Amino acid sequence: MRTSNKAIKLIRHHEGVRNKPYKCPAGLWTVGVGHLIGDGKSLPAEWNKTFTQEEIDGILRSDLRRFELGVHKMLPNVQLTQGQFDCIVSFSFNHGLGLFQRSTFRQAVLRGDHEAAMESLMKYCKARVKGVLTELRGLKNRRLDEKALYEGKI
Repeated sequence: MRTSNKAIKLIRHHEGVRNKPYKCPAGLWTVGVGHLIGDGKSLPAEWNKTFTQEEIDGILRSDLRRFELGVHKMLPNVQLTQGQFDCIVSFSFNHGLGLFQRSTFRQAVLRGDHEAAMESLMKYCKARVKGVLTELRGLKNRRLDEKALYEGKI
């Protein structure tokens, strides 16, 4: 299964699209749709440019493929709807495959407990702001959109 255009639009909306390299809130070099450049600590000369939309789309497709393969690997023999798959790919794109692998969200999906999966998903709305774990409106909105994908409402 591949990420749908609907999910790609959602990811682009929540991640934002930048055609020039920038430092993300964590201080790492990023470009396009949340693409980390190398280890993020330095900006290689060949990446210090303005990217075309086609280049950004290609980078995103490549990044999404890694997450799609990771989701398939971590949910063997689980039959997912397109919306469920899209939700999980978006979540993993945002938080990383490592967090998804350890999450109660994944455990609930593996059990087929969709209600618990959605309850767990909605717990991932917080980030550290000045050392304090704080609910962020942007993360909550993203989780609500992912929940709607999972439930087939968008």
